[in-house]
Formats: sequence, structure tokens, C-alpha cells
Amino acid sequence: MVSNPGVRGLIYIFLLVFVACGSLRYSQIAPEAKNFHPKRIGALPVSALPYGEAKGSVDRVVVDVLLHKKWFESVIGGEAIDRQTKENVELAGMLFGYLAKFRAVNYSDPGLSRQIGRICNVDALLVTDVDYWNYTVINDDKVARVGLTMKLVETSTGIVMWNATHSITKTYWFFKPDLADVAHTLVQQMVKKMPY
Repeated sequence: MVSNPGVRGLIYIFLLVFVACGSLRYSQIAPEAKNFHPKRIGALPVSALPYGEAKGSVDRVVVDVLLHKKWFESVIGGEAIDRQTKENVELAGMLFGYLAKFRAVNYSDPGLSRQIGRICNVDALLVTDVDYWNYTVINDDKVARVGLTMKLVETSTGIVMWNATHSITKTYWFFKPDLADVAHTLVQQMVKKMPY
């Protein structure tokens, strides 16, 4: 174990850069994705249980990264879809049913995805779950940790075109990094691997 804090810090920076440049922990693209080029995407409201404080932050980060990529003609975020469900009871029921099946038994219901896509006017749905959103201690080091799972669904068929899981752990000594900033870096890394 390196006892010099300066050398230890350099090692952590090197490891962070090394990890950031690597591939995702898990990423799978469906064979059908080669012909999948959505123009409008709906980033569904993030599931952040048990990290409720992450929800709004991750919703905004996902939209920000997708807009910055300029891959899509339109991006509808989780907060906007939440507002639509409050005004449209039919959409709220469909979305609840779709996500319940999707998260409980990993089934993307093509009928529901098609209807949600039609109502929200999107070609693809991005389903995001927060796996980690906390400050913790690992091997005596204080860390900020954010982990996400993302799935990209074609609305017309319900096919999951892309499925990825990744996390970032950032070590700190005095000042806690903002978890939203860590999430922004993480979403950027993940979206780079997403088909479009």
C-alpha cells in the first residue's frame, strides 16, 4: 500500500482516467440495431429506488447528454413525461403497466411500447434505473459512487436494442464530489455506446 498521499492521489487519478477510457461493465446491442435509427427519443422517468434524491438529477442529466449529442430531432425527458402522465390518465396506466412488466420480468410489451410511442410521439424509449447513488467508504477510501442501467427500446416493436450497466467510483478526501457531476460523466460514457 502506498503511504505517500501525493503518490496515492496520482495513482487514483491514473486509475480513474484508465477506467473512464475503458469499456462499459456490460453493454449488449441487439442484431436488429444496425437498422435502427430513431429520430425522436423519450427518456422515461428514472427509477431511483432506494435513492429517491437521485431521480430529478438523473432525469435532467440524461436529457442534457442526449441533447448535447444532437443525434435526435427531439428529446423528451422523464420530467416532461411525468407531467404528461398527470394530464393523461390513459398514458399513466400504459406507462405503469409497461414498466411493471419490464422491471419485474424483463418483458418489453410491444403493444404498450407502441401506444406509448404514439402518444409521446417518439421512436425510442430510454429506460434508466439507478443502481448506486451514494457516498461510502471502500478500503478506507471515501468515495462518491454512481451506477446506472440503461435500456433503449424501439417503440414500434418493443425490441430492446441496447442494454448497458456501468458505474463510476470517484475517490475524495475533503470535498465531496457532486453526485450529479459524477452521473453526467457516467451518462456520457454510456451514451457513447448506444446505437442511434
